[in-house]
Amino acid sequence: MTSASLVIPTRGGAQRLPILFDALRHQTHTDWEALVVIDGDIDDSAAVVERYGDLPLRAVVLPENRGRVSALNAGFEAAEGDVLIRCDDDFEPAPGHVAAHVAAHEAHVCGAIGLPLNIAPENAYMRVYGRDADERSRRDAYATAPDERWKLWGGNTSVRRETFAELGGFDTRYRGYGWEDVDFGYRLHSLGLPIELVPDAEVRHHMASVNTVARANRALMSGKARHTFDRLHGQGSSGSSLRALSSPWNAAVVAASRTMTPTTTPVIAEAVDRLIGPLPNSIGRKLVALTVEAAGASGYRSGQDRT
Repeated sequence: MTSASLVIPTRGGAQRLPILFDALRHQTHTDWEALVVIDGDIDDSAAVVERYGDLPLRAVVLPENRGRVSALNAGFEAAEGDVLIRCDDDFEPAPGHVAAHVAAHEAHVCGAIGLPLNIAPENAYMRVYGRDADERSRRDAYATAPDERWKLWGGNTSVRRETFAELGGFDTRYRGYGWEDVDFGYRLHSLGLPIELVPDAEVRHHMASVNTVARANRALMSGKARHTFDRLHGQGSSGSSLRALSSPWNAAVVAASRTMTPTTTPVIAEAVDRLIGPLPNSIGRKLVALTVEAAGASGYRSGQDRT
């Protein structure tokens, strides 16, 4: 049996996968395989996998777009490794990446998290909001109490195969973007297993959210998925609501969220991207934050409206 399997869900990833595969070629831990799960092949990603035939890659091609959860479950179920590592298709792992994940599971049964090192071109969004948000997120993550680390579960994580089987995989009730990973971390924590942060497993992440439009659209979808999480695990399980935390800022977010819909969000966010260029960083940062947080609140409310 292989000691480690990487599960790589992808859709439209033909341009991203070569960066990942070239990085995997240089892993110091050599006993690994990678399951590349193509969630409906729209750009001949399977041919990219074939071009790297010298690497231990296996393509799992789904006949149509079934969503991230189905792709993840298909890959994890086909994996043969002792340690199962989720690896998103926009990662560029360092040579010790697989070794770090494997080592995390040698001492005891646990879940392991490597944080992303976000890489993005410099622009107004990154200058006024993106860089600061990334640094703050990393700082807060390493300060997170052990019993709260399940909230950090994401695209660079690993468990032993027996643990994955005990959890029963990712929950198929998450049909859109987001929170299927946090849900997995929550259930892992509920088993009483420790969740470890592994600095040596940090990974370069060529991020997709490089402007307010992309970030707000994802916040809208993630907000809806967050409501699914609360519906499944109990109201407030995901954290305190804006209404429960009274402040002028939260009142502004709630008010702005009433203008955010799947149609209006990209229009509003595009206007913000145009405005922030000449603005002072402090004002631009508040404007982007208001847009993103309002989109998330609107997404959460849309989930409530459907229940």
